Amino acid sequence: MGEVVVKSMTGLLSWASRMATAKLPITISWTIGEPTRREKQNKLAQRWFSDIARHFGDRDREDVRADCKLRFGVPILRAENDAFRASYDPVLKAHPYEVKLAAIKAWDMPVTRLMTVKQMTSFMDAIQREYLPRGVRLTDPEALKYEVME
Repeated sequence: MGEVVVKSMTGLLSWASRMATAKLPITISWTIGEPTRREKQNKLAQRWFSDIARHFGDRDREDVRADCKLRFGVPILRAENDAFRASYDPVLKAHPYEVKLAAIKAWDMPVTRLMTVKQMTSFMDAIQREYLPRGVRLTDPEALKYEVME
């Protein structure tokens, strides 16, 4: 089912009626408050990785995710995060693209997790600049609001 944001008693009752007919067992967790901007950015970025993978069909979402981290995220962090640069450069900088990509995937290297909201915006802007001109239909951030229960 995914994430649901409930903003009213009507929304809560609607969600509860859906859960009443759900196949059991189910796991439910909740957080007080709305998703942060960062959580919204992360959700959209994950969707974009799937959009890109589906468009080209030659790699899966995790391949696209690692490629975007390496080509767009690493340069942002190397330029703006001294600690990241100090750990990345001696270990990976000199290696060819394929080795770096394999390392990012194998270690689930934190790149976007280390980013500020501003850096994440730059990362997502870079993805758009790369893929929109190539005909990839990236999920519109506005469309995500229709997945949220009011």
